[in-house]
Amino acid sequence: MSEAQKTATFLFHGELNDFLPKSRRGCPIQCQFRGRQTVKHLIESLGVPHPEVGRLKLGDQDLSLNALVENGDFIEVIPPELPLPLPSSDNDALDEPIRFVLDNHLGRLAAYLRLFGFDALYRNDIQDEELAHTACAEKRVLLTRDHRLLMRTCIQQGYWLRSKIPRQQLVEVLRRWNLADFARPFRRCLRCNGLLQEVSKEQILAQLQPLTRLYYDEFRQCGICGQIYWKGSHYERMQIWMTTVLQASTITP
Repeated sequence: MSEAQKTATFLFHGELNDFLPKSRRGCPIQCQFRGRQTVKHLIESLGVPHPEVGRLKLGDQDLSLNALVENGDFIEVIPPELPLPLPSSDNDALDEPIRFVLDNHLGRLAAYLRLFGFDALYRNDIQDEELAHTACAEKRVLLTRDHRLLMRTCIQQGYWLRSKIPRQQLVEVLRRWNLADFARPFRRCLRCNGLLQEVSKEQILAQLQPLTRLYYDEFRQCGICGQIYWKGSHYERMQIWMTTVLQASTITP
């Protein structure tokens, strides 16, 4: 004999409605189920990834994602208040406020985050299984446009980017954790994420183009891939743009 069917009602607040069809946004949603089901399982069956959830309420009671849902429950699902707290690290020697891993469609965003000095792992051939494993094993925040990827059980910290435009995505990420004060521009390699080190002109002279040798004297080099950087003609334009981004992303009290 089959188990009796149960019904619970969910109300999603704020930005969590981004994951729902337009016809279901802002409205109580009935969810039918059988057996023992957790809040996590049911909200994800409706399309909302668990890392995007801030609080769960059953009346005046707070619930955990692993709480079992009972027949007749009315559960409110609330997004987190911004800015989010920075993830804790087991290794303070890393000297990083936050570390990211990005899916293989976010190469431009990865370069922007590195430009601002943030640790952003990215490969254009990385697969979902490795992304999830890296995020979990290295306690990195997973950034993705694939909300299903965020539903993997091992993912603790993650964010589904709303915009498809890399510059807007950058503002989203910086704003979510209020990272403007943690930006340390021009310290990472845009190509491989390695840290840059000051290097004398004499050490790299043979690798420079004739005009670069003539007009520039200060250089940095990636300690991993060897890429060389200097303050070229674009430097001032980049600084203006970066200031604009940081202002747009700052959350004031």
